[in-house]
Amino acid sequence: MNQLITVQAAADLIKAGKVLSLAGPESALDKLPAGNWIAGTIPYFMVAEGGVVVQDDRVFATVLSAIGSASVASYGPDELEGIVANAPGNGFAQTIIPAGSSAHQRFSAEAANYPDAFLKPTVGWISGVHLNDIGKVTPKVYDGRTATKYEDRAVVAYVALPEDKLVQVDIVNLFEPDGGDVLHFDTTTFEVSECKVNGETVKFADYLAKRGLDGGKLPLVGDYAGAHVNVSLQKVDAATGKVSLYAPVFPGVDYRFAKPVGDYAGTFRERLATQDTTGAALSCNCILNFVFGELEGKAIGGVHGPITFGEIAYQLLDQTLVTVRVL
Repeated sequence: MNQLITVQAAADLIKAGKVLSLAGPESALDKLPAGNWIAGTIPYFMVAEGGVVVQDDRVFATVLSAIGSASVASYGPDELEGIVANAPGNGFAQTIIPAGSSAHQRFSAEAANYPDAFLKPTVGWISGVHLNDIGKVTPKVYDGRTATKYEDRAVVAYVALPEDKLVQVDIVNLFEPDGGDVLHFDTTTFEVSECKVNGETVKFADYLAKRGLDGGKLPLVGDYAGAHVNVSLQKVDAATGKVSLYAPVFPGVDYRFAKPVGDYAGTFRERLATQDTTGAALSCNCILNFVFGELEGKAIGGVHGPITFGEIAYQLLDQTLVTVRVL
């Protein structure tokens, strides 16, 4: 199951002993009984008909116990290495972390360095709120074992697969570097004042304004040994000259800004049409793709799941679509 269902239907699944990963408005998740489930707040989803905004008593449900042997855990900001350490040898750790929390920042900066980080897949997403509520309401995650919500923890559902099954994580990134200026950053940080552009130190906010990039539509694209990892711009503070990011930049990485994408929905459909969807178990897409691609009501190829404030595929990602398949 990967679909929007009523709170009552979700409660019935919980009472039946199913292990669930859920997403929905805080008001809906608050009504669920204790059981073996995890959840994060978000009102945006991709369904068959396209992007939708949910502000009623519906939640998006994935029955993890239908995929493999599943169990629930929770970790504080200082315990996040345990996500990978306690993961099954064959399976994955479905993880939800609230946006803006210290757990979000710690995971973003450190996850790639956890032992076995790229051998035991951590997948999932960053919970958020309605865009109109940013700064007014905090994103939450839920440990369903006690039906308790948190602003600063990671909740995890471990899914151990049978020996004859394996997990595959697919990442769809619409963005490619533009081939222009190379940017470098001196520290691992979510907030940038200065950077080096082609070796010359500049004020980052001034550089963005000069290039017309301060609207945040195009991410930075980092070159990680040939793999492209996006870093999206969150806010430019004109008063302080500081630029806030949705994910951290790292020293020693070559960054370039992305080429523009004209038709998000069409490009997603083209990319997804070339991918095998056999065994699709989980999926999430970025809120920035939803907004800048105007995906509300636009189908992108049968991928269902929450639209999130960040995606997790081994480490934090931005402006991507992540799908987990069990083969």
